[in-house]
Amino acid sequence: MRCEPTLASAVYVDSRAMVALADTQEMEQMKLKHLQLAAAVAAALTLGGPALAQTHAHEEGTPAKLSLHNGQKWTTDAPLRTGMSRIRALVEPHAAQTGKLTAVQYGELALKVEAEVGSIVANCKLEPKADAMLHLVIADLGTGVDVMAGKNAKRRPAEGVHVVAAALNQYGRYFDDPGFKPVKAVH
Repeated sequence: MRCEPTLASAVYVDSRAMVALADTQEMEQMKLKHLQLAAAVAAALTLGGPALAQTHAHEEGTPAKLSLHNGQKWTTDAPLRTGMSRIRALVEPHAAQTGKLTAVQYGELALKVEAEVGSIVANCKLEPKADAMLHLVIADLGTGVDVMAGKNAKRRPAEGVHVVAAALNQYGRYFDDPGFKPVKAVH
């Protein structure tokens, strides 16, 4: 006895093909995410946090400490505000928790923060004096990233979260970002 194809069997085959296509697309998206993560890890290993701060070109020397501009906060631009907001969103949930993440999770958090710092460095266009001030904040962010990533054997990765949070709060004190809120529970 021979089975003749029916409309129902054709629909079944077509729906299975659609599922297979969807699975293939999901697999491709997953591969892309893994490739992006691998690229971020490679960049982190190549550049490191403090190196990111050094690649952000500026015309004036970096001052020794943060200060206001004639009593006023420094001007910001959209890429800076967006990047700092994203870093805050990444870090604040962990600022009150000391040591709650695994070393791998701290490393992943470090990569995400470093990617945001890289975006700020690549896209932020401030006037030279504001840029010089921003370098101090970026240097602290880089230090925090390195500690979270386990690059400082004398410090626990959880301390890196607090370094990043403190740098974010310094940004909020010295840079004009009306929507920025300080990170709570910074030790």
